[in-house]
Amino acid sequence: MSGHGHGGDHGGGNKNVALLISVLALVLAFSETLGKAAQTTALNQNVEASNLWAFFQAKTIRMTVTRTTAEQAELTLPQIAQPKAREAIEQRIAAWRKAADRYDSEPDTGEGRKELAARAKVAEGKRDRSLAAYHHYEIASAGVQIAIVLASAAIITGMSVLIWVACGLGVISVVFCGIGFFAPLAVHLF
Repeated sequence: MSGHGHGGDHGGGNKNVALLISVLALVLAFSETLGKAAQTTALNQNVEASNLWAFFQAKTIRMTVTRTTAEQAELTLPQIAQPKAREAIEQRIAAWRKAADRYDSEPDTGEGRKELAARAKVAEGKRDRSLAAYHHYEIASAGVQIAIVLASAAIITGMSVLIWVACGLGVISVVFCGIGFFAPLAVHLF
């Protein structure tokens, strides 16, 4: 009779461990899904930041060339004696200066150098946040996978300490998922 009672407890224990493994698998599914989403977002934001910085550089080149052209024209201005030609060059210099200023800052379109730099920095911030979240989800996934192995081993070996370690790793993994979701930049691991 005692053997039967012991077997019933063992079966109930296995059911509890199976339930623990199911919960751990659920946490693993969330951490993997959230990790892939964070990784994709980080890649997209990195591409966006790179594109914005390339656009910034192109605007810088245009601005520099335009300003240089205006400065060169100003140097030739004293050599021009004809009033109409002088006035035409002065108008052209003014247009070049205006274009150079527009390349530097264009708040209406958000495509001046200053605005592009600000947008690129925002994209970099989003990328960094997503990368940090991704790292937290990866740690959570690793912890949950180890916890599942330990819980499975507890069924075979009957060592209850493995169940406690699996539970502890599961809790730590949930904490890392929470950090990744709510405050990925609060804890710096890498």
